[in-house]
Amino acid sequence: MRAIVYAEKGPSSVMRLVDRPVPSPGPEQVLVRMVRAGVNPTDWKARAGSSSAAGSSFEEVTPGQDGAGFVDAVGSGVTSVSVGDRVWLYLGQHGTPHGTTAEYCVLDWHRAVPLPDEASFDLGACLGVPAITAHRALTSGDASFRLGPGTLAGQVVLVHGGAGAVGNAAIQLAAWSGATVLSTISSDAKAALAVAAGAHHTIKYRTADAAAEIGRLAPDGVDLIVEVSPAVNNELDLAVARNGATIAIYANNGGDTFPLSIRATFARNLRYQFLLLYTLSPSLLAAAAADVTAAVAAGALRVGEEAGLPLHHYPLADLAAAHDAVEGGATGKVLIDIADE
Repeated sequence: MRAIVYAEKGPSSVMRLVDRPVPSPGPEQVLVRMVRAGVNPTDWKARAGSSSAAGSSFEEVTPGQDGAGFVDAVGSGVTSVSVGDRVWLYLGQHGTPHGTTAEYCVLDWHRAVPLPDEASFDLGACLGVPAITAHRALTSGDASFRLGPGTLAGQVVLVHGGAGAVGNAAIQLAAWSGATVLSTISSDAKAALAVAAGAHHTIKYRTADAAAEIGRLAPDGVDLIVEVSPAVNNELDLAVARNGATIAIYANNGGDTFPLSIRATFARNLRYQFLLLYTLSPSLLAAAAADVTAAVAAGALRVGEEAGLPLHHYPLADLAAAHDAVEGGATGKVLIDIADE
């Protein structure tokens, strides 16, 4: 099979296209014939050596956490999917050297989730890291709290960076769950993407008084904040959060630390929720995968310009260029075309 591999950390040029044997699934594993793979910031960061979140070091790595394709074979003990089923994948390369940027990917059965018939492989490859991260940002506590129609009714959700892949998924999932969704954005073009995703209001933080504008839109305060840049936005978050609100932090864009006024924060019963996909418990991952799949089946999770998430396709051999595009801040989602549907 064709696969992209790298044997050392470094720039995108360390990756090369090779031919490798098709792997066989072990007990409780599935072998997936890949159609699409999704590229996330975590992929290039792991390859460059700036993050170890995606897994341990191996002699040779095929990158890629997300993707979609057909089940080609199943190991003993697998009953959740059958040969020929369409599936979307998450955490494909976590804890293993074999990720999704290859013609075949072998992984534990619970990371291969049935893809609803009406969903494209493009959509399936866009789920994984963004949608599961967004799901966790919108939930709290154990896996008993689930997203679905009406579960966030009456709440105001503020999504920072609504034009990004996680922000896009958070907007779509929050809107599907009945919340009023606000999103901060940096330009008119990104505002249009956030609105296409389902945001009810957008705030251009570079030119507007964001706190005043959010206060006008949500006079009783924001119930839940999905935060990508806490070092930059914490003062704003404290200004607009209602008593008892949650600030869910999934990235450190703009800085690794931020000051916190302890008394002013606990006096308002605020809750900070930090989250990282790779260290979530299996029960939380399973709950997220189930809710995300339900949202896909309901037509609530969509991709493409009309859904606020432009798609950028690259062939497998051009994975280096795809990594560079994501590292360079490409707006939307970068996908790898591995096979015809």
